[in-house]
Amino acid sequence: MLVDAAAKAGILIDTPCGGQGRCGRCLVRVDKGQVSDYESPYLTTEQIQQGWILACVARVAGDLVISVPTRSEQDTITSESAVTRKAVITHLDWPLSPAVRHLFVELPPPSLADNTADFDRLKSAIVKKHGIENTKAGLPLIQKLSQNLRKAHWQVTATIDKRNQSKEARLIKVYPGHIKQPPLGVAVDIGTTNIAATLVNLDSSRILSHASTINRQITCGEDVISRIIYSEHRGGLKQLNRMVIHTINELLNELCDNNSIKNSNIDRMVVAGNTTMTHLFLSLPPKYIRQEPYVCSATHFPLVTARELGVRINPNALIYCIPAVAAYIGGDITAGILSSRLFKNNKLSLFLDIGTNGEMVLGSSDWMMACACSAGPAFEGAGVSCGMPATPGAIEEVTINSTTLEPTIKIIGDASPLGICGSGMISALAEMLNTRVVDKAGHIRHNTSQNSRIQPGEHGAEYVLCWAADSGTGRNITLTEVDINNLIRTKAAIYAGITVMLKKLDISLSQIEQVLIGGAFGQHINIERAIQIGLLPDIPWERIQYLGNTSLSGAYNILLSEQAQQQAENIAHNITYLELIADNEFMNELTAASFLPHTDSSKFPSSKAST
Repeated sequence: MLVDAAAKAGILIDTPCGGQGRCGRCLVRVDKGQVSDYESPYLTTEQIQQGWILACVARVAGDLVISVPTRSEQDTITSESAVTRKAVITHLDWPLSPAVRHLFVELPPPSLADNTADFDRLKSAIVKKHGIENTKAGLPLIQKLSQNLRKAHWQVTATIDKRNQSKEARLIKVYPGHIKQPPLGVAVDIGTTNIAATLVNLDSSRILSHASTINRQITCGEDVISRIIYSEHRGGLKQLNRMVIHTINELLNELCDNNSIKNSNIDRMVVAGNTTMTHLFLSLPPKYIRQEPYVCSATHFPLVTARELGVRINPNALIYCIPAVAAYIGGDITAGILSSRLFKNNKLSLFLDIGTNGEMVLGSSDWMMACACSAGPAFEGAGVSCGMPATPGAIEEVTINSTTLEPTIKIIGDASPLGICGSGMISALAEMLNTRVVDKAGHIRHNTSQNSRIQPGEHGAEYVLCWAADSGTGRNITLTEVDINNLIRTKAAIYAGITVMLKKLDISLSQIEQVLIGGAFGQHINIERAIQIGLLPDIPWERIQYLGNTSLSGAYNILLSEQAQQQAENIAHNITYLELIADNEFMNELTAASFLPHTDSSKFPSSKAST
């Protein structure tokens, strides 16, 4: 092998995986000469054409001149490869048509000859200058209107919220004089584990700032079922509602502080979330979502004001919640279908949103079917002993030497390791399987117990990824058998859901033309590792695309486009929902998938070849 020939020439090339072609860390470029032909999933076609190869699997075919990249150069090359491809940027081609607009008007002062009421006077001025009729306003705004008009000497900027298809406009603010600042809006993704928000200039569609944090509700349960149960306790629903509102308000404060603006300058909010999260946000009782026949209070939600919910933006601002499909397919999936363009794609596509809940949609522009399963929060860093979000200090990639069982870890940011995030767990579990640290049932093998990396823990055997002396916490960073069991249950639920839906529609995996992976976590998944543990179906990698946080992207587009909002309504109305909870076939498939990668190894031919 080239790596051996290089060593004889005094050139040492790192091979953390023990020379098995699994880690992609022995990259070199052939500048002159020939090596044997081979294929590597770690390299794109363009990189191979440029001469890049893996030294541990390439055979020398004659005299060679090679270049060995530095570690930083190597990381750059790896980040461009097929395995760690970044999220595909999605753009929607609807015209910019936000609901909120600033309208400057000059009103003739009242007189004995013209004693029209102040609000009627303002409405008439808006019709005359801007052609917008039938403007309505809430009582709190009208209570202060007379004073505000006179203080502004009858020259004001009226902020209205109106969709073209709506029969009326909503007056949500009156500024004195002619303001130049654009109207602002915020898109929010309420995840079960994390909440993200984006501040947007509604006139230009420019993103001004982004913030995210852990959903405070997680202290009351890590998944939707546990939170529904908590909501049934006395005062539980009210507490969960306060928690999510408090979390969102913290993000709003951060966004406004970063841009030196007042919270009251935000005039629109669009919210995406699964059905339970939307219910808790609106204080709708989610009790019957978990009880057969699994019915939610609503799938299409009324517009509400920020004042009604206690959200710290313009108190008269309207908040739109993206419609759900059913009890377990919420507005986050509607938003995902919208931003992924699945609804207008002729290809048979499988859309996956992998998070605390595993939702999937199969279909094309002609039809769509959706189902969901409770995957659990393991891949989002919760429910795992050393789990954490994908933030600086998280282990995001693991390679294990097959001979020594020593790991090589890659950490997010310039920080000491603090824990392991979802992508790191997938990578570590696949490596532990490939190096036989664990068996197919996820048990740590006894015949490796003499290795110092494998030790007894409070909950059974565990594998040490980072010793306490090297970690930023002063404690060992490990994966335990309990952690592995949680990961297996999570990946099994997702794979079982896909399998059942395909069977119901009499469609084979080979017929799927593309797999679209949404969710903030999805963009960090290593395709090969995900297939090796049985999380993703074993299909050609080029059919798989990462789309990033499609829920937040969909909310962003709805915030800016009337057409996008209308399309979201159509999507939610047209999807066929498949209930898996009471399906015996799902339970059978779940059991079959609760192994690494599956009880039926023929379903994962590429993984079998790699091991």
